[in-house]
Amino acid sequence: TRADDTQQGGGGGRFQRVGPFSFVSNDTKQFAEWGFDYLKYDWNPIDVPNTKIAYDLMRASGRDIVFSLSNSARLNDAAGLAQYSQLWRTSGDMSDTWGAIRQNAFDKAAWAPFQGPGHWADEDMLVVGRVSVGEELHPTRLTPNEQVLHITQWCLLASPLLIGCDLAALDPFTLSLLTNDEVLDVDQDPLGKMGQPVRREDTREVWSKPLEDGSVDVGLYNLGEDPQTIRVDWKELGLAPGNYRVRDLWRQKDVARSTEGYRAKVGRHGAALLRIFR
Repeated sequence: TRADDTQQGGGGGRFQRVGPFSFVSNDTKQFAEWGFDYLKYDWNPIDVPNTKIAYDLMRASGRDIVFSLSNSARLNDAAGLAQYSQLWRTSGDMSDTWGAIRQNAFDKAAWAPFQGPGHWADEDMLVVGRVSVGEELHPTRLTPNEQVLHITQWCLLASPLLIGCDLAALDPFTLSLLTNDEVLDVDQDPLGKMGQPVRREDTREVWSKPLEDGSVDVGLYNLGEDPQTIRVDWKELGLAPGNYRVRDLWRQKDVARSTEGYRAKVGRHGAALLRIFR
């Protein structure tokens, strides 16, 4: 539902709308009576005062409703948004283009202090499978490598994973992306930590995420136009000296043991997702 009377329109224009926010008390009561468990309020930009009004009414409704905010949250509002909602969109609407993925996937590290169980930075829906920005569905324009990178980074960020495609038209590749339990475990780790950059270069990045069991998950990202070999060292991950196992989570197999680090060849616009553990 839309939450304000004046919306930012396409192309930067504004249009007037008699939105539901002046009726938020009645709306919230009705949603609770209908048995709603999840409510997404959509306005731009998100603001803390109006978020708190809706949050307080939901808490008073007698029903435990997950409160999702959309869109374009501002970092300087992060503390308030985390206090009064369960998830908040950190960007505008995601599209199925490499430019959108590259622009939005690697600029979220500053949200980490405000994220944890019950409070999530929402990177927007997954744009794999048959998707639509308008009315007509089309196969995602992302290459297979770009889709792997997309889901890898959303999982390392511990973003809510919201499927945005037609489930009735899933192809085997898309189904494999959405059902790899070892990859999904990265996103669903109980600590709820957001991954952080370890090393950032022009065409490659290394990110890591600590897990509840003491393991570390690592993403190796090739943002360039040619395949690259990308290395991660145990020292830059802050690991104690030792002999560590390396598991490739997309392939679901152990690939190495090392006391120093690991290197992987990563294709154009691709990613490797590793688990480092004793």
